[in-house]
Amino acid sequence: MKTVTVAASKTYDILIGSGLLSTLGAEAKKLGKAQKVCVVSESSVYPIYGNTAVQSLESTGFQVVSFVFPAGEERKNGQVFLELLNFLAENQLTRSDLIVALGGGVVGDLAGFAAATFLRGIRFIQVPTTLLAAVDSSVGGKTAIDLPAGKNLAGAFCQPSLVLCDTDTLHSLPQDIFRDGCAEVIKYGILYDPVLFSHLEEKGLSFDREAVITRCVGLKRDVVMEDEFDTGKRMKLNLGHTIGHGVEAKSHFGLSHGKAVAIGMAIVTRAAAQRGMCDGDTCDRVLAVLEKFGLPTTTQYTAEDLFTYTLSDKKRSGSTVHLIVPQAIGDCAIVPTPIDNLKSFIQAGL
Repeated sequence: MKTVTVAASKTYDILIGSGLLSTLGAEAKKLGKAQKVCVVSESSVYPIYGNTAVQSLESTGFQVVSFVFPAGEERKNGQVFLELLNFLAENQLTRSDLIVALGGGVVGDLAGFAAATFLRGIRFIQVPTTLLAAVDSSVGGKTAIDLPAGKNLAGAFCQPSLVLCDTDTLHSLPQDIFRDGCAEVIKYGILYDPVLFSHLEEKGLSFDREAVITRCVGLKRDVVMEDEFDTGKRMKLNLGHTIGHGVEAKSHFGLSHGKAVAIGMAIVTRAAAQRGMCDGDTCDRVLAVLEKFGLPTTTQYTAEDLFTYTLSDKKRSGSTVHLIVPQAIGDCAIVPTPIDNLKSFIQAGL
């Protein structure tokens, strides 16, 4: 088992290894006084891992209730959020109790936002069951729901009390869902780590899972500790996301987050190469590794389509959007881009 410690506004551990789900109850006990736990999960995850999580918690003396909602990004909305808050109230959870987010990024975002707001804040544990959640969304305290105008537009910063990443849960992932997480793994290589990127180029889908997850989590930990509230260097983690969220929203979430981010990274890298912000070799390597992992690099949507959705991006500041642009593998820049120039930048990358 590997342990990565985050020392932000709250200090907590990220535990990474095989067989950890059965230790959930024991690890939750270490967090101090709590009598009730609400396990929040979705319909595609709870039937596989719910019993193990609940039994582990009950065996250590917790009273457990479960809130299970239908799977899908489209369920990360205000209606389900309010249903969860009402469920917590009806089951009389108190400020000393716990929420456990058992699932992927949708579950973690929804449960975390509920934890941030119910009774003005209660503790929660992230138990990611997808690669994407393990390396990215479960770490760093960003929680949110989607609004009709765009993705993750209502949310809060709320650090978990523990992240428990059982790598065995990745074995049950459909290959397509596993590839989604690989987009975020590739992102970390492009942003910060040429050695990690080379490992991915060489190994493809057979990369060392525990080592790579630990490396990605460590990289994100360092960024979060330096810029917890996303006003500076943490913006770099948005590589591929501004345009990717536009692709995702335009598809009405029919295209998964990971694939949309892959397309976003491809578009921004091609545009950077065309405008002389990175060399052709960097662009070729980024596109080649995305394709090696079976991720898309093109979209049928126009620059006008994507521009419309990027206007609602969280990183927008007045008339400027902060784009994250690769300059070389392991070196990306935050580029303030006037809204008036954004459409032509997207067009250059299509």
